[in-house]
Amino acid sequence: MKNVIVTGGAQGIGKIITQKLLEKGFGVSVFEIDEEAISDFKSEINTEEIAFFGTDMANEESVANSVKQSFEKFGNISGVINNAAIQIDKPVTELSVDEWNKVIGVNLTGAFLCSKHAAPFLKSAKGNIINISSTRAFQSEKNTEAYSASKGGILALTHALAVSLGPEIRVNCISPGWIDVSGVKKKSKVRQVELSEADQQQHPAGRVGNA
Repeated sequence: MKNVIVTGGAQGIGKIITQKLLEKGFGVSVFEIDEEAISDFKSEINTEEIAFFGTDMANEESVANSVKQSFEKFGNISGVINNAAIQIDKPVTELSVDEWNKVIGVNLTGAFLCSKHAAPFLKSAKGNIINISSTRAFQSEKNTEAYSASKGGILALTHALAVSLGPEIRVNCISPGWIDVSGVKKKSKVRQVELSEADQQQHPAGRVGNA
């Protein structure tokens, strides 16, 4: 069974990715730090094909240990989906360096660390890395400096990794626009958002995306 690591895989877009991979017969290693989200997800599923690893994506030792344990659990690492991300929306004049570093650490450094430590296993499997960036890499809303910078970094990290690791490991990037994940967050945060027609018409497709 091919094993795919999904970072931030217990809620939001990551949760839907995990569910779809399970449906298609993959084993999934969920790297997630939110214990409530992990507990909620565990209560919804009944399969031996998923494993949860409490992982601080900004901490190299934590990421390295989770990668090692993922391999030990499934016997392979055939894919990595670097999805974990946080956002702190504040005016740039009020955003502290610690807050900036926290966002960059989880969103960008985390993708680097997971790719770095999974690369030897992915090479053996001729596997794939998919990085989840954002349209914030190309255009921004106000007060998103840290998040936008991290997602722009993901884009650049992707083409650097693709050149460094290819052709044995394929590295690609997806940059979603507005995706409504209000219904797939942890239970204490679930609140289905009512989207207006103006919200929908912001997009060339005529609607907000769904995970």
